[in-house]
Amino acid sequence: MRIGELAERTGVSTRSLRYYEQHGLLHSRRGSNGYRAYREDDVRLVTEIRALLQIGFTLEETRPFVDCLRRGHSSGGACSESVEVYERKLSEIDQEIRLLLARRAEVAAQLAQSCPGCFVKG
Repeated sequence: MRIGELAERTGVSTRSLRYYEQHGLLHSRRGSNGYRAYREDDVRLVTEIRALLQIGFTLEETRPFVDCLRRGHSSGGACSESVEVYERKLSEIDQEIRLLLARRAEVAAQLAQSCPGCFVKG
């Protein structure tokens, strides 16, 4: 399939597809006319990349998931390298939550000091 069809089927712009290709996450073949040609399994790779990006993974963090799919697994998260990325990402999110809770507590304390009768929601 050509790049436009892959873009349409995955909901990703052709520009993004070329970007994924630049970073080695997607590989196209070139037809005799010079157009990029993709295989059916590239739809799954792009879908995986897109889903991971949407939940906060970086493009580089998607690499183990793509590699796992290329090795024939039905899920990009089935390989130990992907599990490690999941665990690292959860740890990062937990740290962000702790920081946000600490900031919230500080703001609530400042509000309570500034406005003793004010109610802090949450």
